[in-house]
Amino acid sequence: MHRHFTTSVYILDSGKVLLLPHPKLGKWLPPGGHIEADETPVMAAKREVLEETGLAVEIIPQENLWLEHWNASSFERPYLCLLENIPAYKETPAHQHMDFVYLAKPSGGELVPPAQWLTLEEVEGFSEEEIFEETKNTIRHLLSNFATI
Repeated sequence: MHRHFTTSVYILDSGKVLLLPHPKLGKWLPPGGHIEADETPVMAAKREVLEETGLAVEIIPQENLWLEHWNASSFERPYLCLLENIPAYKETPAHQHMDFVYLAKPSGGELVPPAQWLTLEEVEGFSEEEIFEETKNTIRHLLSNFATI
């Protein structure tokens, strides 16, 4: 099975999370997409958020240790890593995404539709046809633990 490196970003602000409807899946998801050649996961995360939402973001640090040396430097690590099964779509066969999931807060730009800020109550109101259960679980965890962001 083919595997692709991807990134997703849960953007938090004032007790809300930013989601958008995925055009192929028809489900509400955080912004994200494939990591391109010569991009770090963080570069891809910020690029995808800007392309999909119009917002610039600041990644919320998840570091145990930060190193800056001539031969090795840290870059932001993800909040969560997921191996996601992606079904076949048109000519693209089924495959997996190795998803680097980041947390971020907005730092500029202007939100463009169809991205929407949603409360936990609004997310809980989505049916299983509208949102993946793992997305709901992640949002429950984030908005319970990072409500002040």
